[in-house]
Amino acid sequence: MRLRQLLLVILLVGGFWLLTTHPPDFRRLSLSNVAGRSSGLHLTEANAAPEYDSEEQNNIAVYKRVLPSVVNITARALVFNFFYGSVPQEGQGSGFILDHEGHILTNYHVIEGANRGIQVTLSGRRSPLAAKVVGTDKLHDLALLQIDAPNLQPVTLADSSQLAVGQKVYAIGNPFGLSGTMTRGIISSIRSIRGEEGAPIEDAIQTDAAINPGNSGGPLLNSQGDVIGINTMIASNGAEQSSGIGFAIPINTAKAVLSDLTRYGEVRRPSLGIVSYPIGPDLAGQMGLAADSGVLIQRVIPGGAAERAGLHGGNEQAYVGNTPVMLGGDLIVAIDGQQVTGPQDINVIMDKHQAGDTIGVTVYRGRRRMTFRLILGEARAANT
Repeated sequence: MRLRQLLLVILLVGGFWLLTTHPPDFRRLSLSNVAGRSSGLHLTEANAAPEYDSEEQNNIAVYKRVLPSVVNITARALVFNFFYGSVPQEGQGSGFILDHEGHILTNYHVIEGANRGIQVTLSGRRSPLAAKVVGTDKLHDLALLQIDAPNLQPVTLADSSQLAVGQKVYAIGNPFGLSGTMTRGIISSIRSIRGEEGAPIEDAIQTDAAINPGNSGGPLLNSQGDVIGINTMIASNGAEQSSGIGFAIPINTAKAVLSDLTRYGEVRRPSLGIVSYPIGPDLAGQMGLAADSGVLIQRVIPGGAAERAGLHGGNEQAYVGNTPVMLGGDLIVAIDGQQVTGPQDINVIMDKHQAGDTIGVTVYRGRRRMTFRLILGEARAANT
């Protein structure tokens, strides 16, 4: 018995000595086992190029089609600073190519004050080209430039008279100098607004597509890639960046002035020579007017077309909310037999005429319906 106990003690002591002096290599054993099971890191990779859905395919197609037609515009100016003397400045915006002769449409405010020249950089090119100003229209915030370059790709202009709220739109431009940027959204509204200079923009296209400084003058596109508007301003509440409310000048407005810009270097759009106020059924009922809708003449511009034709402005001030309105003037209900329900109708009709054309203006003077022959004058900032 004692012998067994002695042998057990010897075995325990020997085993302890062996473990403490010759420990097994568990690390090497573990690695060899892992190596036996796996040869390394395995990644799952696609076997083919990604497949785009129909919406993505359309986005890509619009971008590829229109990008070569969108340009970056740099306007250089030298301004005087009281402390530093003459100081060079640069402003940037966007524009788009209209034809193979190098005509480019942009906003007037993009090139305003550019007394040191205007440069245009085409998509995919580094070297800018000198541009000359063909004509400007400050009232509608439009400018027509021209460059000399081969193989230009012009845009296609759509008809902006049939746009619908909810319609998908794209904007391509150079926001914050980031050339070739495309954003997407919808038409949020179509409304008349006042531009930065206070001039009205009839049927302005409101969109939630992101528009930022540098997008001005660039194209707003429909889902086919046709131009429906010129991106011009944002409602930012002083933030100087997109708040989801941007505005574009409808392309039909630009079409109406392009021929004058190329021919005369200035706009000679026709004008009735009036300051007006739109009338709907509610207001017509409250004012006791003879028609449910139309355009009420607030005043006639001295020496303008309406005054020469014998049309009358208002003579009694009233208020619609906090807005003063002159009552007693003629209510325009038709021009050349086409019904007029608001300023937008007049704008569409004026787009089809030139200064010097004779038109028939039908009005209600009190309860009496009358038609006057009127020779259109040229638009000025104070005219409608």
